[in-house]
Amino acid sequence: MKNLENSTNNTSAISTASEYKSEIVPIMDALYIINGKWRIPITLVLMEGNKRFSEIQKEVHKITSKVLAHELKEMELNGFVEKKPNAQSQAKTEYQLTDYSFSLEPILKSLRDFGILHRNKMRNEIFSSK
Repeated sequence: MKNLENSTNNTSAISTASEYKSEIVPIMDALYIINGKWRIPITLVLMEGNKRFSEIQKEVHKITSKVLAHELKEMELNGFVEKKPNAQSQAKTEYQLTDYSFSLEPILKSLRDFGILHRNKMRNEIFSSK
């Protein structure tokens, strides 16, 4: 991303702000998709394979059935999750990630790496200030 620079030339500032805005909008769209306390844990659970509702709820600790149902519906509307009838019993539904949702895998790895880096940085700063 280009940095916004203070400038006395207004057309230059407008151009730079316009470029900034065009770069931030897709980032905000991506954050909207993975936003919230539960979407990333749900995604990680489903990356292991298809799961029934109750299985997801057991693996995503402390999520209520109401919240899980809402999150799965939102993820389905955004093209990240789909319902699939169970091969053994049509009455049982499984949830699976779409192929598209696997495009998040490198992003999640980068977020994990950043989280580890940040946690270590904070830990080192706390211990070095004592």
